[in-house]
Amino acid sequence: MRLDDHLPADHRLNQVYRYGAGVMGLILVVFGILGLLNNVSFLSRAGERIAGLNSNGALSIISIVIGGLLFIGMVIGGNFASTLNICVGVAFLLSGFVNLALLDTDSNLLAFKMSNVLFSFGVGLLLLLFGLYGRVAGGLPHDNPYWRKRHPQEAAREREAREHAAVTTRRPPPRRGLPQH
Repeated sequence: MRLDDHLPADHRLNQVYRYGAGVMGLILVVFGILGLLNNVSFLSRAGERIAGLNSNGALSIISIVIGGLLFIGMVIGGNFASTLNICVGVAFLLSGFVNLALLDTDSNLLAFKMSNVLFSFGVGLLLLLFGLYGRVAGGLPHDNPYWRKRHPQEAAREREAREHAAVTTRRPPPRRGLPQH
């Protein structure tokens, strides 16, 4: 059994998951490539300023790998992209907290500064938003595929009621000939 077997695969929310993964992946890949192009040393604790963030070679490579992973999620789409966005978003939030604790210490191997911590929190929250969009809410509409999957009996009753209403509201075919008075 897969983790996301209970989730519907064909729904219009797929575009949100794909675009979210693609945009965040693009940002990370561009940041990583800019870091590598500036010839930043691999584990420099001082790092270099790139696009408003501090970076070293290790952070650049990690950014490219995570961005590539998000691109793969964009290509695959569906529940995989949604779940990937959630997992990577949580990882970014955790990274923000860990690196916040490591600021100005000798253990700051990725040369994080406060701007990097804020960026990590921002990307994590955006990825969570993209991954959870349409999956969790207090009042999902009844046409939402996640609501239908979680409430199969109610969804079946509503579908039957719609089909019954469609049958009973059909008008008889028009009569041919002269109208009767």
